[in-house]
Amino acid sequence: MISKHSHEQSDRGEGVEVVQNEPFEDPHHGNGQFTEKRVYLNSKLPSWARAVVPKIFYVTEKAWNYYPYTITGKSCSFLPKFSIHIETKYEDNKGSNDRVQWRFICFQTTGDRG
Repeated sequence: MISKHSHEQSDRGEGVEVVQNEPFEDPHHGNGQFTEKRVYLNSKLPSWARAVVPKIFYVTEKAWNYYPYTITGKSCSFLPKFSIHIETKYEDNKGSNDRVQWRFICFQTTGDRG
């Protein structure tokens, strides 16, 4: 369903491009899957924003999936030093975990995980 929607939204250079999708091994989390996607958004911007951003505007999402852990990074082609790093752990407890931690890292200038 998501793949079909992505394909439908990918007309005229817009939508989602899967750059990489391959197995990956992490020394801490073990075997998983690495996926890199580019989401092209130029036509979704308001006209005033299109006037100041480059024609090729996209958000890059890199995800390392080691169920139950997922590490996701998002960055923007227009602001290359800006990135968001999200770490997620899935737990089978219906949301009753009192140990929830929120940690966001923005304007990260270090290298990639992969």
